[in-house]
Amino acid sequence: MNNLPVNLAHSRGRGRGTNRNEDLNRGPAPILGQPLGTTSESSGQQDDIRKANLCSEGAEGDARGSLRGRRILSDVVHSRPTGLVTKVGSTGRKITVQTNYFKVKKPPNWTIYQYRVDFVPDVDNTRLRRGLLSEHRQLLGGYIFDGTVLFCITQFKQIPNSPYVLELLTKNRGGENILIKIKHVGTVESADNQQFQVLNLILRRALEGLQLQLVSRNFFDPQAKIVLDRFRVELWPGYTTSIRQHESDILLCTEIAHKVMRTDSLYHVLSKVIRESDDYQAAFKREVIGVIVLTDYNNKTYRVDDVDFQASPMSTFNSKDGDISYVEYYKKRYNITIRDYKQPLLVSHPTQKNIRGGINQLIMLIPELARATGLTDEMRSNFQLMKAMGEHTRLMPNRRIDRLRVFNQRLQESQQSIEVLKSWNIELDKSLVEIPGRVLPSEKIVFGNQKRFLCDARADWTFEFRSNSMFTHIDIKRWYVITPRRSIRETQEFVKLCIRAASGMKMHISEPRYDEMPDDRSGNYSQAIDNAVARDPQIIMLVLKTNNEEKYSCIKKRTCVDRPVPSQVVTLRTIAPRPERASGLMSVATKVVIQMNAKLMGAPWMIELPLRGLMTVGFDVCHSSKNKNKSYGALVATMDMKSSTRYFSSVSEHMKGQELSDQMSLKMTCALKAYREHHGALPERILFYRDGVGDGQLYQVVNTEVKFLKNQLDQIYKSAGKEEGCRMAFIVVTKRINTRYFVNMRNPEPGTVIDDIITLPERYDFFLVSQAVHQGTVSPTSYNVIHDNMGLQADKLQMLSYKMTHIYYNWSGTCRVPAVCQYAHKLAFLVAESIHRSPSSGLENQLYFL
Repeated sequence: MNNLPVNLAHSRGRGRGTNRNEDLNRGPAPILGQPLGTTSESSGQQDDIRKANLCSEGAEGDARGSLRGRRILSDVVHSRPTGLVTKVGSTGRKITVQTNYFKVKKPPNWTIYQYRVDFVPDVDNTRLRRGLLSEHRQLLGGYIFDGTVLFCITQFKQIPNSPYVLELLTKNRGGENILIKIKHVGTVESADNQQFQVLNLILRRALEGLQLQLVSRNFFDPQAKIVLDRFRVELWPGYTTSIRQHESDILLCTEIAHKVMRTDSLYHVLSKVIRESDDYQAAFKREVIGVIVLTDYNNKTYRVDDVDFQASPMSTFNSKDGDISYVEYYKKRYNITIRDYKQPLLVSHPTQKNIRGGINQLIMLIPELARATGLTDEMRSNFQLMKAMGEHTRLMPNRRIDRLRVFNQRLQESQQSIEVLKSWNIELDKSLVEIPGRVLPSEKIVFGNQKRFLCDARADWTFEFRSNSMFTHIDIKRWYVITPRRSIRETQEFVKLCIRAASGMKMHISEPRYDEMPDDRSGNYSQAIDNAVARDPQIIMLVLKTNNEEKYSCIKKRTCVDRPVPSQVVTLRTIAPRPERASGLMSVATKVVIQMNAKLMGAPWMIELPLRGLMTVGFDVCHSSKNKNKSYGALVATMDMKSSTRYFSSVSEHMKGQELSDQMSLKMTCALKAYREHHGALPERILFYRDGVGDGQLYQVVNTEVKFLKNQLDQIYKSAGKEEGCRMAFIVVTKRINTRYFVNMRNPEPGTVIDDIITLPERYDFFLVSQAVHQGTVSPTSYNVIHDNMGLQADKLQMLSYKMTHIYYNWSGTCRVPAVCQYAHKLAFLVAESIHRSPSSGLENQLYFL
């Protein structure tokens, strides 16, 4: 929940959707009607399909075209602002860094030729077309074939007096002659994104030589699995790879990945929900729909889309040998005996690739034979499990580099991988790419009485609060503490610690009024909040016995919507004194006081900011936990941190597929209105950080959101007499990236920036490490500037972005993204998970969502 003090171990390196913890320490499988891999075609064609699958194992050709898994790259979006001279900065100490990239080498005139392939008579089935073509792979060399279009590096000469370059005769298993006619239709340009899609497919073909298994879109090594018997979980190590054009070279990015495989089958999940739930069918559907499962008998993965409780293993389907039950099919095909004849069947919809291959019917799976991949929320909340996994997944830089080198070495030594790359006349450099980087100057943290602390490599100033007061504070004279009667003693002791901690930071907190509830039912919290709000408190502290989503949601709906008042939620487990953590309670109290001060518009600390009249804005989106078609976009803006510590926040609701442009510009108009009311003028510059943008959404953001927002802001500025319009930089912030970089086989210091070599030529982008981590490898954040007319040089934008990572008041240290981005995520997450409606406008000037 979102009101306990931030703990470094919880706040660093967390993915999206984990913010509540900052506050509360809280083969074929049969198709419907027939087995997967067969169709209603003749038996001769079925044999040819099986032959096609066998041919795909050859080293040179790729008879299966795109392989399993989704495509690596979406279309390239050119987001680099026009007129940009250079995106390389100069400020900071120069260093050399190693990256997780390898150069892809190819001859100077390397060309991919594109051909159209026709079959006479026509062959409808894509698998069969691939199988027939693969018989001529010696002639074709390395190739990719999707059933119609053929890509290869061999240039064939035109047949005289014919539009075709090749005419190949072959036979199917039925003895029928098939003529394959190949026509040249063009070449793939070196700058064309299609070339990199082909290169990625070539790499995936080469990776098959390492005897890895494709799970979803990445390759993993089941032979090197790590078994955690105690938790019934396996960790499969593997690799995430992507080839694309970077500034001057084609580079392969390789990141070490791990896949969680549960040893329990979905039958165990079914058994559990039958024991524990009144409506086991609904509970089982909630548990398994959307889960990716692995079937060990054919080493394939499927997405569970539904559960058919009317069907069972005794149900029959039609095969080429007639009707057969699933029990008989698995015994005959895999020698597997199904134990429970009454279990329902899992339903998996065919993928686009299945459909292209002629399989368009539902795929039926047996729970007993399917085991889930990934983690459940319950598993994520299991501290012991996450700790055990972390020992294997949190690789220190030196170990990560060793694993990357081993990956490269395996590719260089695998005969099948060598032949694939050789057939395409490309090779992989053996060394990790080394590039120039810079370490930006350390920031000075400003406390009360203008005392300053030069932030060091720890990127943490928690201990400095012992000898410094907060930058600005709000004395708390009227406040309520709501607690169950049984917890009153522990609560009062903790409140005393808070008062003592505040006194050390020169902040006064008066004794609160206590409301002792007979028990901790949600209705009692609601009634207690109503009683407290009637007496106009500055803030309310509420004590929960345990981490409970229902009670937390009730409290936040009441205090953020119905009775708007800043609230601080804590759990008894966090505040109750225990022998093993007695010394840590003062630290918890200090963080709670800092958080309450921030919620009341105080500023625990500040940074030195050279620009006056600057508004920084963060925007993020979270999907509703109750309605998958609904999302909430949150905007948080500063009111010029050089002269004010105030913020503005707002939330908008939108449905799936609905553009955000209208809501974003409307909320931005409200933020500008708040700024003008506070300062009497519009901001001179706006620095807008947009989080929550995937690669597939970048085109929409660049070509719709930014243009619409800029036009709206220009109108506002021109109506205010500023004819030059709004001076704004719009930056897309991305945390989920695979890029890593190292300095002398160690983690780079906070402030290490990379803006060349591994950046992208079509973008104005840079990578920034703003945190320090004690375990594992630090993850940089990607910044993509897609609009900029602020008039600042590249390194000034980099330095401003780094400064903004220092003022997130839930943690006295730096965070991965600019603070306004993290605030926007906190707010969007709170609404999407707990409130499910827009908060009261009466709170929009306070950081009530911390």
